[in-house]
Amino acid sequence: MAEDVEHHSTSPNPMNLSLLALTWSRKPKNKAQSRQKSYSDKRRRPLAFEKDDHVYLRVSPMKGVHRFGVKGKLAPRYVGSFKILERCGLVAYRLELPPHLAAVYDVFHISQLKKCLRVPEEAVDTSQIQIEPDLTYEERPIKILNQKQRSTRRRTINFYKVQWSNHSEEEATWEQEEYLQTKYPGFLPSTSNEYI
Repeated sequence: MAEDVEHHSTSPNPMNLSLLALTWSRKPKNKAQSRQKSYSDKRRRPLAFEKDDHVYLRVSPMKGVHRFGVKGKLAPRYVGSFKILERCGLVAYRLELPPHLAAVYDVFHISQLKKCLRVPEEAVDTSQIQIEPDLTYEERPIKILNQKQRSTRRRTINFYKVQWSNHSEEEATWEQEEYLQTKYPGFLPSTSNEYI
């Protein structure tokens, strides 16, 4: 019996072994995490705003549906500038919004704001576009600039170069006739030759 007690006392505890194995397995992961954190911290800069600063607010343009992978006119844009009234917590700010944006909650996360150094010409004026309460606006086609056809083995597909609302002619995009007819009925004329 005494031999059994001695045998148990000299054998390693299974709990201690599993804890030891767990700490050893976590070491490389923690080391890699700290290395990656140091890499990302080099690029990060603390972003903070003061009361009475002016900031731009990010809005998302929509054209009825989200189209991923398209750059240019569907990239995030900023509207404003708006005055910061106060800081709410660590990463939120209350903005002074105009009366036509009264339906929008006036506290925004810092990721939705961009510091306004001066008023650029590229900023979208909120009085010209209809901003929804979820901070999106809908694009509408206003003019057909050009037309082309693409032939496949079985059919011919018509494309139209369309200028969208709130955008210049340089930002016009090529759209399929089928898409324009279903999404914007009545926009395409019955004879499209007059737009060429």
